[in-house]
Amino acid sequence: MVVDQRIWELFKRHWQHTMTYWSVFFSFGLCIAFLGPTIADLQCQTKSTLQEITWVFFVQQFFLLIGSTFGGLFKKRLDFSLCALFSSTLLISVVFALIPLCYNLALLAIAMVLAGTAMGVVDTIANLQLVKLYQKDSTIFLQFLHFFIGLGALVVPLLVEPFLSDGGCILGPNLTSNGTASAPRPYHPYVILEGETALVHNTSLHPPPTEGLVISGTGYAFWVMALVNLPIPLVVLLLMYHERLLPCSKTGTRLLDRDDAVSSKNPPVSLEQQHSHEGLFSCCSLSKLRGQTPLFFLLHVLAGAILFCTDGIIGIYASLVFTFAMSPPLEMGHQSASMLTSLFWAAVTVGRLAFVYLSYKFPATRLLILSLLGVVAVQCLLLIFYYSSVFLFVGTCLLGLCISSVFPCILAFTEEILDYKGCATTMLVTSAGTGEMVLQVIVASEIQSQGSYAFLLCSTVTAILSFGLFLLLLYAHHVHSNSQKEPSKDVAVTDIQSSGGP
Repeated sequence: MVVDQRIWELFKRHWQHTMTYWSVFFSFGLCIAFLGPTIADLQCQTKSTLQEITWVFFVQQFFLLIGSTFGGLFKKRLDFSLCALFSSTLLISVVFALIPLCYNLALLAIAMVLAGTAMGVVDTIANLQLVKLYQKDSTIFLQFLHFFIGLGALVVPLLVEPFLSDGGCILGPNLTSNGTASAPRPYHPYVILEGETALVHNTSLHPPPTEGLVISGTGYAFWVMALVNLPIPLVVLLLMYHERLLPCSKTGTRLLDRDDAVSSKNPPVSLEQQHSHEGLFSCCSLSKLRGQTPLFFLLHVLAGAILFCTDGIIGIYASLVFTFAMSPPLEMGHQSASMLTSLFWAAVTVGRLAFVYLSYKFPATRLLILSLLGVVAVQCLLLIFYYSSVFLFVGTCLLGLCISSVFPCILAFTEEILDYKGCATTMLVTSAGTGEMVLQVIVASEIQSQGSYAFLLCSTVTAILSFGLFLLLLYAHHVHSNSQKEPSKDVAVTDIQSSGGP
C-alpha cells in the first residue's frame, strides 16, 4: 500500500479541513504567478518602466510578509481562522476583477497591497492548521499543500496566454488600428542590448510611450481568473457551515465540540504545548525566548535563510524568466516566453506531487540534499548555456522539479528537530516571503544596470549560498542533538547513584 493505514485514517478524520486548506493554496498560486507573464502588458496598461513595475512585485511581497506575520493572530480559534480564509480568498477574486481598471501604478500598487495581505494570511493559516492537525505526520500533507500552489500557478499562464499582446499593446497617437504605419511593438524597458551600455542611470533604452490607446486584452484574463478563484471562498464557507459557525447551520456536531469531548478524556496539556501554535509576536516574547540556547536561535536563522534563498529563486524565476527570454541573446517571441512560466510551474507542480510519495519513503534531510544539489547543478548549467533557448526550456523544467520540495521539507525538518512547530512555521513562512520580496527587486535592478545575464548569475549565486547554509544547518542540528543528549545522560547517572546503584 502506498500510504499506510495510520496516515489514511488521519486523513479521513480531517479530510474536510485538509481539502479546504489545500484548495485555498490554489488561490495563493493564482495570485503569486500572474505578474510574471503579464508584466509587459501591465507595463503598457500603466505606461511604466521595468524598474517601476518591479516595485509592484515588491509591494505585493512586502504585504504578503505583513499578512504572514499577522496570520498567526487568527488561528487561536477555528472560527477566526476560517473567517480569515474566507475573507482573504474572496478578496483575491475582487482584486483580480479590479486590476484591469488600474491604469496607473498607484492604483495597481493598492491592488497589490490587498492581494499581498490576503496571500500572507492564507499562507500562514493553512500551514499552521495543517501542522496543528497532523503534528509529526504533517510532511506528506504539507507536500500536497504546496502542490496546490504549483497547480494554481500553472493555471495562470494557460489562462493569460490567449490574451497576451503579440504585436504590441499601445497604439501611438499617430497610429490607428487600420493605419499604414508599422504595427507598434511591445516595449521592454531596461533591457541592455549586446555591445551597448546604459550611459545614464535610471534611463530606458526603450522608453514607455506616455500617450496612446492601450489595446491589451489581458483584462479579460484577470476577469477569467476572478471567476476561476470564486469557488474557493465557497469551499471555505461550506466548511464553516459544516462546523456550525454560520447562523443558518444548526445541526450536526462541530469539530470543535468533538475536540472538547476528546480533550476532556485526555490529561491536560502542558503550558508549552498550549502555546506551541502562537503567532510570531508570541514567539518573540521574552518569556518564550528566555533560557533558550544560542543553537536554538541559530537553527531558526539558518532554516529561515535557506527559505529566503530558495523561495527567492522561485520568485525571481517565475516573475523575470519572461523578461530574460525576450531579451538578447535569446529574443524569444511573446508567446514562447510565456510558455516558460507555464513550464516552470508545471514542473513545480509535478515535483511536489512526486515528493508527496518520496517524503513518505525517505527522510527530509536526504530529500533536501538531493533537491538543493539539483538546484545548484541546474543553475550552473543554465549559466553556461545561457545562449541556448532549447536548454532554457530543459533547465526550466529541471529547476522546477528540483526546487519544488524545499519549502515543505525544510518546514517539516525544522519542526522535527525543534519540536516548536507554531513559531518555526510562522518564522519560516515570513522568511520565505521576505526572500521573494527582496530578491526580485535586487535582480530586476541588476538586469536594468548589467543586462539580462545578471538574471542567471544572481540565481546561481543564491542557489550555491542556499546549499552552503543547509550544510551549516546539518552541522548545527548535529551539535544541538548532542547537547540535548548529554543532560539526559547526566540525569540518568544521578538517578542511579541516588538509588544506591553502582
